[in-house]
Amino acid sequence: MVSEKAPVIDTLTGSFLISTPQMPDPRFEEQVIYVCAHSHEGAMGVAINKPSPFFSLDEVLRNANLPIPKKALPPVHIGGPVELESAFILYQSDYQAEHRLEISPTISLSRETKILEDIAHDRGPERYLFLLGYAGWGPGQLEAELLADGWLTLPADDHIIFDVADDEKWRMAAMLYGIDISTFGDMIGYA
Repeated sequence: MVSEKAPVIDTLTGSFLISTPQMPDPRFEEQVIYVCAHSHEGAMGVAINKPSPFFSLDEVLRNANLPIPKKALPPVHIGGPVELESAFILYQSDYQAEHRLEISPTISLSRETKILEDIAHDRGPERYLFLLGYAGWGPGQLEAELLADGWLTLPADDHIIFDVADDEKWRMAAMLYGIDISTFGDMIGYA
């Protein structure tokens, strides 16, 4: 007799976590987190739709004594509540950095300052987000939050990360898969 088991999620790396209306932590209300690493040791991701009202990339470049490029710069994003003083660049992998975390075949994450220098000199990645901080979970913590219906997991989409307006990413990421996230909790049932 063969026993059927529910599929085990090996890793959520490269996926979206979309906060549901049941999210108990107000810091993650209407957030889209791009999961950068996930294993039995925990998880790490960055919020991709939370622009900072306090910092601009122009200021970051000026403070680093770097020139301001002619083309428009994206906003600085708050990647999460952990280590807000740490900067990360999430970028399309057609640009190559020496020190990077390859999340998917098309997306990488780095803290390498050379990327910021390349952005200042118009030779950096074409599509990127500059982030301060990240979201982190200890062993089993994210899985517990998933069971409590705080997050919806969906395949990530590069277009949502880089091309959709920040205030539309939460809704659009879910709508790609036919989910109206604003009514998500109204439809959950338990057997």
